[in-house]
Amino acid sequence: MVLGPFQGLPACTRILLEKGVCGTAAKMRQILCIDDVTKFEGHIACDAASRSELVVPLIKKDILIGILDIDSPIIGRFDETDIKYLSQFCNILIT
Repeated sequence: MVLGPFQGLPACTRILLEKGVCGTAAKMRQILCIDDVTKFEGHIACDAASRSELVVPLIKKDILIGILDIDSPIIGRFDETDIKYLSQFCNILIT
């Protein structure tokens, strides 16, 4: 995967499928909500301040077209409400 538009500190520009939270979510085509990224085996620390992460794969007509990746410096920052509404947002985004 190649980094596209983003906001924040400079990040990793290329991530292989299966690598890190983003690559794992993309490969599995599943939302991953990680409360503590230090406990995620293979986490890629692009931003040293990142403590939790929410990744939503963008799938259109069964093709992975991207991912939405949100990091937070707060452990356990994301919950079911975030997953619900960011999933809905992503569905609108890809239509």
